[in-house]
Amino acid sequence: MDIPGFLRDNWPLLLLAAWFGHKWWRARRVKALLPTLKQQGALLLDVRSAAEFAAASAPGTVNIPLGELSSRLAEIPRSAPVVVGCASGTRSGMARMLLRKNGYAQVYNIGAWKQFL
Repeated sequence: MDIPGFLRDNWPLLLLAAWFGHKWWRARRVKALLPTLKQQGALLLDVRSAAEFAAASAPGTVNIPLGELSSRLAEIPRSAPVVVGCASGTRSGMARMLLRKNGYAQVYNIGAWKQFL
Protein backbone atom coordinates (compact mmCIF):
# COMPACT_ATOMS: atom_id res chain seq x y z
CA MET A 1 0.00 0.00 0.00
CA ASP A 2 1.22 3.46 -0.92
CA ILE A 3 0.81 5.28 2.43
CA PRO A 4 2.15 8.67 1.26
CA GLY A 5 -0.22 8.53 -1.71
CA PHE A 6 -3.12 7.53 0.52
CA LEU A 7 -2.42 10.44 2.86
CA ARG A 8 -2.05 12.87 -0.06
CA ASP A 9 -5.33 11.72 -1.63
CA ASN A 10 -7.37 11.53 1.58
CA TRP A 11 -5.98 14.30 3.79
CA PRO A 12 -9.27 16.28 3.94
CA LEU A 13 -11.19 13.24 5.20
CA LEU A 14 -8.42 12.36 7.66
CA LEU A 15 -8.30 15.93 8.95
CA LEU A 16 -12.07 15.94 9.44
CA ALA A 17 -11.91 12.63 11.30
CA ALA A 18 -9.12 13.99 13.51
CA TRP A 19 -11.18 17.12 14.26
CA PHE A 20 -14.24 15.08 15.27
CA GLY A 21 -12.04 12.78 17.33
CA HIS A 22 -10.52 15.74 19.14
CA LYS A 23 -13.95 17.24 19.88
CA TRP A 24 -15.16 13.88 21.23
CA TRP A 25 -12.06 13.42 23.42
CA ARG A 26 -12.26 16.94 24.89
CA ALA A 27 -15.98 16.60 25.63
CA ARG A 28 -15.37 13.28 27.42
CA ARG A 29 -12.60 14.88 29.48
CA VAL A 30 -14.83 17.80 30.51
CA LYS A 31 -17.72 15.46 31.32
CA ALA A 32 -15.39 13.52 33.65
CA LEU A 33 -14.44 16.81 35.35
CA LEU A 34 -18.06 17.98 35.65
CA PRO A 35 -18.71 16.75 39.24
CA THR A 36 -15.58 18.54 40.46
CA LEU A 37 -16.42 21.68 38.50
CA LYS A 38 -19.93 21.69 39.97
CA GLN A 39 -18.45 21.44 43.48
CA GLN A 40 -16.38 24.51 42.63
CA GLY A 41 -19.58 26.40 41.79
CA ALA A 42 -19.33 26.16 38.01
CA LEU A 43 -21.83 27.98 35.83
CA LEU A 44 -23.35 25.61 33.26
CA LEU A 45 -23.88 27.80 30.20
CA ASP A 46 -25.96 26.72 27.18
CA VAL A 47 -25.32 28.96 24.16
CA ARG A 48 -28.03 27.55 21.88
CA SER A 49 -30.87 29.79 20.73
CA ALA A 50 -33.71 30.53 23.13
CA ALA A 51 -36.02 28.32 21.03
CA GLU A 52 -33.61 25.38 21.15
CA PHE A 53 -33.18 25.84 24.91
CA ALA A 54 -36.96 26.01 25.46
CA ALA A 55 -37.46 22.77 23.50
CA ALA A 56 -35.01 20.84 25.69
CA SER A 57 -32.36 21.69 28.25
CA ALA A 58 -30.44 20.23 31.15
CA PRO A 59 -31.44 21.13 34.70
CA GLY A 60 -29.37 23.93 36.22
CA THR A 61 -28.13 25.36 32.93
CA VAL A 62 -28.31 29.05 32.07
CA ASN A 63 -29.17 30.06 28.51
CA ILE A 64 -27.31 32.91 26.86
CA PRO A 65 -27.44 32.49 23.07
CA LEU A 66 -24.05 32.83 21.39
CA GLY A 67 -25.16 35.95 19.50
CA GLU A 68 -25.92 37.70 22.81
CA LEU A 69 -22.94 36.46 24.78
CA SER A 70 -20.60 39.40 24.22
CA SER A 71 -23.23 41.87 25.45
CA ARG A 72 -24.14 39.75 28.49
CA LEU A 73 -20.71 38.96 29.92
CA ALA A 74 -21.59 40.76 33.17
CA GLU A 75 -24.02 37.90 33.93
CA ILE A 76 -21.17 35.38 34.03
CA PRO A 77 -19.03 35.25 37.17
CA ARG A 78 -15.28 35.37 36.66
CA SER A 79 -14.51 33.69 39.98
CA ALA A 80 -16.00 30.28 39.14
CA PRO A 81 -15.47 27.82 36.30
CA VAL A 82 -17.76 28.13 33.28
CA VAL A 83 -18.81 24.99 31.39
CA VAL A 84 -20.23 25.78 27.95
CA GLY A 85 -22.45 23.55 25.83
CA CYS A 86 -24.58 23.81 22.68
CA ALA A 87 -26.05 21.37 20.15
CA SER A 88 -22.81 19.89 18.82
CA GLY A 89 -19.87 21.69 20.40
CA THR A 90 -19.22 24.19 17.63
CA ARG A 91 -21.01 27.22 19.10
CA SER A 92 -19.78 26.33 22.57
CA GLY A 93 -16.25 26.26 21.17
CA MET A 94 -16.73 29.79 19.83
CA ALA A 95 -18.21 30.84 23.19
CA ARG A 96 -15.20 29.38 24.99
CA MET A 97 -12.85 31.41 22.79
CA LEU A 98 -14.88 34.58 23.38
CA LEU A 99 -14.89 34.08 27.15
CA ARG A 100 -11.16 33.32 27.24
CA LYS A 101 -10.47 36.41 25.14
CA ASN A 102 -12.42 38.46 27.70
CA GLY A 103 -10.41 37.27 30.68
CA TYR A 104 -12.31 34.21 31.89
CA ALA A 105 -9.61 31.81 33.10
CA GLN A 106 -11.56 28.59 33.68
CA VAL A 107 -13.75 27.88 30.65
CA TYR A 108 -14.56 24.35 29.51
CA ASN A 109 -16.36 23.25 26.34
CA ILE A 110 -18.44 20.15 27.10
CA GLY A 111 -19.76 19.96 23.55
CA ALA A 112 -23.38 18.86 23.22
CA TRP A 113 -25.71 20.14 25.97
CA LYS A 114 -26.83 16.56 26.64
CA GLN A 115 -23.43 15.98 28.25
CA PHE A 116 -24.67 18.08 31.19
CA LEU A 117 -27.15 15.31 32.06
